[in-house]
Amino acid sequence: MLLTEMASPPGAEQVAGLRARARAARHRAFVALSASIAVLTTAQLLADRAPTREQTVPLAVLSLVALAAALPAMTATQYVWGVRARLVRWREQELYGAARSGGTRPFSRLAVAAGWAVTLLLGGTTPAFFDQAALYAVADDLSWAVEALAVTSCGAGVLFLLWWSRDALVLLARARRSGSSPGDPWDPGQGTRRRAAALRTRVLWAGAAVAVAALLAARAHLWEPATAAVYALLTAALVLGVVTDE
Repeated sequence: MLLTEMASPPGAEQVAGLRARARAARHRAFVALSASIAVLTTAQLLADRAPTREQTVPLAVLSLVALAAALPAMTATQYVWGVRARLVRWREQELYGAARSGGTRPFSRLAVAAGWAVTLLLGGTTPAFFDQAALYAVADDLSWAVEALAVTSCGAGVLFLLWWSRDALVLLARARRSGSSPGDPWDPGQGTRRRAAALRTRVLWAGAAVAVAALLAARAHLWEPATAAVYALLTAALVLGVVTDE
């Protein structure tokens, strides 16, 4: 009897479902991260180019709204991803004695942390646009909020580095001690089709990352794209991120 024709072991289908849910949560988390950075960067680019104070005001407000929406969206999607990823690892540990998932966890966490750092750095420049629009009272209030957020973020960054270092060392010790888990031959995530889909996803994410990086480079005045190019890069970042759905 072929392996694919054999009945799946107890819990294998549940693990496959948990992995699929974790992949979907990961996708949503990275879409929220990349879209937040792209929209916030674009709003600030356009505000920086506005020729008059009157035109700066709506773009400054858009930048503030984008930041206010980005922070809870990133927090919520990443929390759900973390919960589902832990469920996968716990269930794999119960079934196979070792967790197959999570080998790239330190790298994905560094990527997410870098995204948070970029978002917060962009958010720190928001009061300057209200200052340019002659809304000095709003700019002063936002400056206080940004300073408080900066202090909190620095503390959180230090704690993250300590936690990340500990987690990376634990993963390395486990890998050297027990090796990888036996895997699950009944998992539909295995095989040629899954590898082809993963390659396609990586290519699309690379395109989205290039578009976001180009917007950030423009925001840092490393190059000066036309306004139409800015909108094209924003569209590419949003579309490529969404179509990577696994």
